[in-house]
Amino acid sequence: MTELEKGPQGRRRGRGARERILGASQQLFRDQGINRTGMDQLCAAAQVSKRTAYQHFPSKDELVAEYLRRFDPDVMPGVFDRTDLTPRGRLLAAFEIPASTPLCPYIAAAVELHDPEHPASQYARDYKTAIAARLTETAHEAGAIDPEQLGEQLALLLDGAAARTRVLNRESFSTAAAIAAVLIDNAIPASSPRRPGDDRGAAGSAPVPVEGR
Repeated sequence: MTELEKGPQGRRRGRGARERILGASQQLFRDQGINRTGMDQLCAAAQVSKRTAYQHFPSKDELVAEYLRRFDPDVMPGVFDRTDLTPRGRLLAAFEIPASTPLCPYIAAAVELHDPEHPASQYARDYKTAIAARLTETAHEAGAIDPEQLGEQLALLLDGAAARTRVLNRESFSTAAAIAAVLIDNAIPASSPRRPGDDRGAAGSAPVPVEGR
Protein backbone atom coordinates (compact mmCIF):
# COMPACT_ATOMS: atom_id res chain seq x y z
CA MET A 1 0.00 0.00 0.00
CA THR A 2 1.39 3.37 -0.95
CA GLU A 3 1.32 6.44 1.26
CA LEU A 4 -1.31 8.05 -0.94
CA GLU A 5 -4.06 5.84 -2.30
CA LYS A 6 -6.93 6.63 -4.57
CA GLY A 7 -10.04 6.93 -2.47
CA PRO A 8 -13.69 7.19 -3.50
CA GLN A 9 -14.28 9.03 -6.76
CA GLY A 10 -10.59 9.09 -7.49
CA ARG A 11 -9.70 11.17 -4.42
CA ARG A 12 -6.45 10.56 -2.65
CA ARG A 13 -6.21 9.54 0.95
CA GLY A 14 -3.45 8.69 3.42
CA ARG A 15 -1.01 10.48 5.64
CA GLY A 16 -0.70 13.41 3.21
CA ALA A 17 -4.39 14.26 3.47
CA ARG A 18 -4.02 16.62 6.44
CA GLU A 19 -1.35 18.68 4.68
CA ARG A 20 -3.39 18.84 1.48
CA ILE A 21 -6.41 20.04 3.42
CA LEU A 22 -4.35 22.75 5.09
CA GLY A 23 -2.72 23.69 1.80
CA ALA A 24 -6.10 24.02 0.11
CA SER A 25 -7.43 26.08 3.02
CA GLN A 26 -4.51 28.49 2.83
CA GLN A 27 -5.18 29.18 -0.83
CA LEU A 28 -8.97 29.29 -0.72
CA PHE A 29 -9.34 31.22 2.54
CA ARG A 30 -6.84 33.78 1.29
CA ASP A 31 -8.25 34.12 -2.21
CA GLN A 32 -11.99 34.12 -1.53
CA GLY A 33 -12.43 34.34 2.22
CA ILE A 34 -13.36 31.93 4.99
CA ASN A 35 -17.14 32.25 4.83
CA ARG A 36 -17.30 31.85 1.06
CA THR A 37 -15.29 28.64 1.14
CA GLY A 38 -17.45 25.60 1.78
CA MET A 39 -16.22 22.21 2.90
CA ASP A 40 -17.28 20.62 -0.40
CA GLN A 41 -15.09 23.00 -2.37
CA LEU A 42 -12.22 22.64 0.06
CA CYS A 43 -12.38 18.83 -0.06
CA ALA A 44 -12.43 18.89 -3.84
CA ALA A 45 -9.34 21.12 -3.92
CA ALA A 46 -7.54 18.89 -1.41
CA GLN A 47 -8.67 15.71 -3.19
CA VAL A 48 -10.11 14.14 -0.06
CA SER A 49 -13.56 12.99 0.96
CA LYS A 50 -15.55 14.97 3.51
CA ARG A 51 -15.27 11.98 5.84
CA THR A 52 -11.47 12.18 5.65
CA ALA A 53 -11.54 15.94 6.19
CA TYR A 54 -13.66 15.61 9.32
CA GLN A 55 -11.42 12.86 10.64
CA HIS A 56 -8.56 15.36 10.66
CA PHE A 57 -10.62 18.41 11.59
CA PRO A 58 -13.88 17.69 13.46
CA SER A 59 -15.27 21.07 12.39
CA LYS A 60 -14.54 23.85 9.95
CA ASP A 61 -13.94 26.12 12.95
CA GLU A 62 -11.00 23.97 14.03
CA LEU A 63 -9.63 23.95 10.50
CA VAL A 64 -9.75 27.75 10.36
CA ALA A 65 -7.90 28.00 13.68
CA GLU A 66 -5.20 25.59 12.48
CA TYR A 67 -4.95 27.52 9.20
CA LEU A 68 -3.98 30.59 11.23
CA ARG A 69 -1.55 28.69 13.45
CA ARG A 70 0.40 27.59 10.40
CA PHE A 71 1.25 31.10 9.25
CA ASP A 72 3.71 32.09 11.93
CA PRO A 73 3.83 29.60 14.82
CA ASP A 74 7.02 31.04 16.32
CA VAL A 75 5.95 34.72 16.13
CA MET A 76 8.28 36.36 13.61
CA PRO A 77 11.53 34.55 14.46
CA GLY A 78 13.04 35.99 11.28
CA VAL A 79 12.87 39.38 12.98
CA PHE A 80 13.07 38.91 16.72
CA ASP A 81 15.63 36.08 16.78
CA ARG A 82 18.16 37.84 14.57
CA THR A 83 21.58 38.24 16.14
CA ASP A 84 23.06 40.50 13.45
CA LEU A 85 20.95 43.49 14.53
CA THR A 86 20.73 45.56 17.67
CA PRO A 87 17.36 45.61 19.45
CA ARG A 88 16.55 48.91 17.75
CA GLY A 89 17.39 47.37 14.41
CA ARG A 90 15.10 44.44 15.12
CA LEU A 91 12.23 46.80 15.93
CA LEU A 92 12.67 48.46 12.55
CA ALA A 93 13.12 45.11 10.78
CA ALA A 94 9.56 44.20 11.84
CA PHE A 95 8.40 46.68 9.19
CA GLU A 96 10.39 45.13 6.34
CA ILE A 97 7.38 43.47 4.78
CA PRO A 98 7.42 42.43 1.11
CA ALA A 99 5.07 44.51 -1.02
CA SER A 100 3.30 41.33 -2.15
CA THR A 101 2.22 40.43 1.39
CA PRO A 102 -1.60 40.37 1.62
CA LEU A 103 -3.70 41.70 4.47
CA CYS A 104 -2.74 40.09 7.77
CA PRO A 105 -4.66 36.78 7.91
CA TYR A 106 -5.35 37.27 11.62
CA ILE A 107 -7.05 40.60 11.02
CA ALA A 108 -8.90 39.22 8.01
CA ALA A 109 -10.20 36.21 9.95
CA ALA A 110 -11.31 38.25 12.95
CA VAL A 111 -13.15 40.76 10.75
CA GLU A 112 -14.82 38.13 8.60
CA LEU A 113 -15.93 35.78 11.37
CA HIS A 114 -17.72 38.39 13.52
CA ASP A 115 -17.49 36.02 16.49
CA PRO A 116 -15.06 36.80 19.33
CA GLU A 117 -15.56 33.29 20.71
CA HIS A 118 -14.67 31.52 17.47
CA PRO A 119 -11.46 29.45 17.92
CA ALA A 120 -9.80 31.39 15.10
CA SER A 121 -10.75 34.74 16.65
CA GLN A 122 -9.31 33.60 19.96
CA TYR A 123 -6.11 32.49 18.27
CA ALA A 124 -5.89 35.80 16.38
CA ARG A 125 -6.06 37.65 19.70
CA ASP A 126 -3.38 35.40 21.17
CA TYR A 127 -1.14 36.01 18.18
CA LYS A 128 -1.56 39.78 18.28
CA THR A 129 -0.85 39.73 22.01
CA ALA A 130 2.31 37.71 21.34
CA ILE A 131 3.48 40.19 18.68
CA ALA A 132 3.05 43.11 21.08
CA ALA A 133 4.88 41.15 23.78
CA ARG A 134 7.86 40.48 21.50
CA LEU A 135 7.96 44.13 20.45
CA THR A 136 7.80 45.16 24.11
CA GLU A 137 10.59 42.76 25.04
CA THR A 138 12.76 44.09 22.24
CA ALA A 139 11.95 47.68 23.19
CA HIS A 140 13.08 46.87 26.73
CA GLU A 141 16.36 45.48 25.36
CA ALA A 142 16.77 48.65 23.30
CA GLY A 143 16.51 50.76 26.46
CA ALA A 144 13.06 52.30 25.92
CA ILE A 145 11.80 54.38 28.83
CA ASP A 146 8.34 52.80 28.55
CA PRO A 147 8.77 49.55 26.58
CA GLU A 148 5.14 48.49 27.03
CA GLN A 149 3.87 51.70 25.46
CA LEU A 150 6.36 51.50 22.59
CA GLY A 151 5.49 47.85 21.98
CA GLU A 152 1.78 48.64 21.73
CA GLN A 153 2.43 51.64 19.48
CA LEU A 154 4.51 49.58 17.06
CA ALA A 155 2.00 46.72 17.08
CA LEU A 156 -0.78 49.16 16.21
CA LEU A 157 1.35 50.69 13.47
CA LEU A 158 2.02 47.27 11.93
CA ASP A 159 -1.66 46.39 11.86
CA GLY A 160 -2.57 49.78 10.41
CA ALA A 161 0.00 49.41 7.65
CA ALA A 162 -1.29 45.93 6.79
CA ALA A 163 -4.89 47.12 6.55
CA ARG A 164 -4.03 50.26 4.57
CA THR A 165 -1.91 48.27 2.13
CA ARG A 166 -4.88 46.01 1.43
CA VAL A 167 -7.48 48.77 1.14
CA LEU A 168 -5.41 51.03 -1.11
CA ASN A 169 -3.63 48.19 -2.92
CA ARG A 170 -0.48 50.18 -2.33
CA GLU A 171 2.50 49.39 -0.11
CA SER A 172 2.33 51.27 3.20
CA PHE A 173 5.02 49.62 5.30
CA SER A 174 7.81 51.96 4.22
CA THR A 175 5.79 54.91 5.55
CA ALA A 176 5.03 52.95 8.70
CA ALA A 177 8.75 52.23 9.13
CA ALA A 178 9.54 55.96 8.97
CA ILE A 179 6.93 56.65 11.66
CA ALA A 180 8.28 53.75 13.72
CA ALA A 181 11.78 55.22 13.61
CA VAL A 182 10.47 58.47 15.12
CA LEU A 183 8.55 56.62 17.84
CA ILE A 184 11.57 54.49 18.67
CA ASP A 185 13.96 57.45 18.83
CA ASN A 186 11.56 59.38 21.06
CA ALA A 187 11.23 56.39 23.38
CA ILE A 188 14.91 55.48 23.66
CA PRO A 189 17.31 57.85 25.45
CA ALA A 190 20.09 59.20 23.26
CA SER A 191 22.63 57.60 25.60
CA SER A 192 21.44 54.08 24.71
CA PRO A 193 24.14 52.19 22.81
CA ARG A 194 23.76 51.79 19.07
CA ARG A 195 25.56 49.73 16.51
CA PRO A 196 26.98 51.59 13.48
CA GLY A 197 24.39 51.66 10.73
CA ASP A 198 21.49 51.36 13.18
CA ASP A 199 19.89 54.50 11.77
CA ARG A 200 19.13 52.48 8.68
CA GLY A 201 17.42 49.85 10.80
CA ALA A 202 17.73 46.65 8.79
CA ALA A 203 18.38 48.36 5.48
CA GLY A 204 20.24 46.18 3.07
CA SER A 205 19.03 42.97 4.65
CA ALA A 206 16.71 40.57 2.89
CA PRO A 207 12.99 41.28 3.36
CA VAL A 208 11.50 39.18 6.09
CA PRO A 209 8.67 36.99 4.78
CA VAL A 210 5.93 37.45 7.35
CA GLU A 211 2.47 36.17 6.39
CA GLY A 212 0.44 37.79 9.20
CA ARG A 213 1.61 41.36 8.99
